Amino acid sequence: MIGLLILGQKEFGNGLIKAVEHTFSSRPPALETAGVDYSQKPEAITEFIRKKIVRVDEGDGVLILADIYGTTHTNLASRLLERGRIELISGANLPMLLRALTYRRLKMDELIDRAVTGGTGGIVQATNPNNKKERRS
Repeated sequence: MIGLLILGQKEFGNGLIKAVEHTFSSRPPALETAGVDYSQKPEAITEFIRKKIVRVDEGDGVLILADIYGTTHTNLASRLLERGRIELISGANLPMLLRALTYRRLKMDELIDRAVTGGTGGIVQATNPNNKKERRS
């Protein structure tokens, strides 16, 4: 099973995990957060992320779900990537995480495809179902 690490600013991942725990009624295994404290030096942040990767890796690799690409923490995490073993996708959201949790017994490339599809497919502009003028086809 591929481990999942949610990478973001301090409390970003905790909120996602609480939502997962509500959805599944428990916390799935091999799921961790890495909430970054920007008061730390880059070397310390890198080591923090590295330890989190090791902690969540059960032998099949780790998929890092990051909040936003191009930030200090995603740039530092990118230096730890190993094609097919330690991968990172950004734009993490709850639909992406739920999809990743559902399919993390697949191979890494397939898991990434499913997670990205779930994340982008979960972005929807809602309309008022009681207002027929607002409905879109």
